Amino acid sequence: MTGDSVDKKLLDILACPICKGPLVYHKDKNELICKVDRLAYPVRADIPVMLEDEARQLPADEEV
Repeated sequence: MTGDSVDKKLLDILACPICKGPLVYHKDKNELICKVDRLAYPVRADIPVMLEDEARQLPADEEV
């Protein structure tokens, strides 16, 4: 990872810890998004924080 992106190979193997579904990287917010659970996992210092307690619940009006 390079400070503002998630390595494609890493993204291919990462999955949502809740539903085990795929994640989408949103560069502008530096988050990994689970569309199924509507959760955003932060990426801090190039490290995805894949903990449910650290995830942000996406509001209904926020586009995923």
